[in-house]
Amino acid sequence: MTEWNAAGLRQRHSLPSAPRPIVIIGAGGIVNDAHLPAYRKAGFPVAGVFDVDADRARATAQRWGIGQVYRSLEEAAAAEGCVFDVAAPPVAHRAILAALPPGAAVLIQKPLGLDLAQATAIRAVCRERRLAAAVNFQLRFAPMMEAVAAASERGLLGRLLDVEVHLSLVTPWELFPHLIPNPRVEIVSHSIHYLDTIRALAGEPRGVLARTYHYPGSELAQTRTSAILDYGPELRVTLSINHHHDFGRRFQDATFRIEGERGAALVKLGLLLDYPRGEPDELWIAPRGGAWQAVSLEGAWFPDAFIGTMSNVQRYASGEDEMLRTSVEDAWHTMALVEACYQSNEAPATPVSQS
Repeated sequence: MTEWNAAGLRQRHSLPSAPRPIVIIGAGGIVNDAHLPAYRKAGFPVAGVFDVDADRARATAQRWGIGQVYRSLEEAAAAEGCVFDVAAPPVAHRAILAALPPGAAVLIQKPLGLDLAQATAIRAVCRERRLAAAVNFQLRFAPMMEAVAAASERGLLGRLLDVEVHLSLVTPWELFPHLIPNPRVEIVSHSIHYLDTIRALAGEPRGVLARTYHYPGSELAQTRTSAILDYGPELRVTLSINHHHDFGRRFQDATFRIEGERGAALVKLGLLLDYPRGEPDELWIAPRGGAWQAVSLEGAWFPDAFIGTMSNVQRYASGEDEMLRTSVEDAWHTMALVEACYQSNEAPATPVSQS
């Protein structure tokens, strides 16, 4: 059996040896808050930016010193020897991908469409055009989650027995007004991160029981979720998500807990506490029967996880990586799990006998 030693856990995806220039399609908040800070930190070259809002594209280019602002999607798609970073709304993904050259390397902002039908149509475009396409499910690539995956791969956790995601905090939904008209919000826009990461750690669940809830006075369709993923009789996987715990910081929480036969890990998702400024992320790990150890983290979810997703696409395009960890083919299964959550939400609960 592997000796229990948590030292030197992997915390990042390897960087590409010769990164290609990046063409960014979409210049919204996530690009300015996460993508471009990540690329600057990693030293990735950015060739140019396009947005349907030309003023927004120019403002982004000026802020980040980007030399080229493309006048059209067609002009951006004509760039050669690059990686495309598609950071547009999900409803635009299919048309954008159809405009890219066959065989292009692409990183697509999550989610992969707003439902499974859209995800399937996007997957079809990627297959037809032979795109080397991945989805920006970046929580997998965050330093603390990379370390948890490394601990699992090393055998430190043993067979998984319990995974729990617990959020009880305040999210400033006013920063995301584009979500207001959507009939589906919390799971497909937020908890999708946890569902994807759980899949990466535990594999595919057999099914799901889920409920997602509206909050009185909110303009959004749903902002709270409870879910149980069915992995059989031994592995318990649960999500309890409340974005409206507005009673002070003392009992707010954002944790991802993973327990196995040999060890356990607890992640604090610091970014979500006082978002978008956030608090430091944390990772604690312990052997069964032993003391908890704090793992010193070499970065944070934002922006370091975005370095990881782009690194994987870059390295796959150059032949340095054998697989895309969040390929469109894999991301489709995360979307299938999201769809199952919404189907479960619409299904009736088991009635309680009244006599």
